[in-house]
Amino acid sequence: MVSEEQGGPRFFVLDEDTLGPHDTQAYAAEPVQYGDAPRCPHCRELLAMKTWLPPFRVELELHGKDFGDFIHGPGNSLLLSERMTEAYLKQEFTGLVGFEPVDVVRIRGKRKGSKQEALPRYHVATPCFSHAAVEVARSLLRYSEPVTCGECRSAGLQSVHGFALDAGTWQGEDVFRARGMPGKNLVSGRFATFVAHAEFTNIQLIPIEEYVRDPLRLGPPASGATGAS
Repeated sequence: MVSEEQGGPRFFVLDEDTLGPHDTQAYAAEPVQYGDAPRCPHCRELLAMKTWLPPFRVELELHGKDFGDFIHGPGNSLLLSERMTEAYLKQEFTGLVGFEPVDVVRIRGKRKGSKQEALPRYHVATPCFSHAAVEVARSLLRYSEPVTCGECRSAGLQSVHGFALDAGTWQGEDVFRARGMPGKNLVSGRFATFVAHAEFTNIQLIPIEEYVRDPLRLGPPASGATGAS
């Protein structure tokens, strides 16, 4: 299975490089405030976790030898180093909103001999909810219940063994959430090339046709999606 037609746009799942040399985790520090979680405008189902609100204060936990350029933040947020933030804005990418400075109030797991000056300045941003949608006919998905909302298409997704996007629904965003793939941040091929050339750290980019999430170990369906209406 391929994610796009030959020569068409490619997409990747954006994730942290867990257990890598720049593995860095972030946790909200007091005082912590959250707003409402985003909901589907049609069926009112939850689309993601609650929205993290200012003040943007975090504790970092360093598992690698150096701090990463990219970290999953509280709620639906992403933390980008100042280097990555400036490069993103200079390239005029789309899809991330916010870019507010983050106050790092504590560092856990800092190794002996490491220098405080090595800590980057971070900014918080949030990926947009795109009109882009999973193309079920070209995806290997399992559902526990039929999908009844044509807008969010997210109910009952149990496992993923590669998926595709309907190219006709994508509107050019570089970092985004897609309908039918809840909880995952996706990026364009242009953004993936940008990450590779700049050598940003703590980032893992998985081609969507190779992405697997199967917590119940159900295995891939024999063909296409199962359990979906």
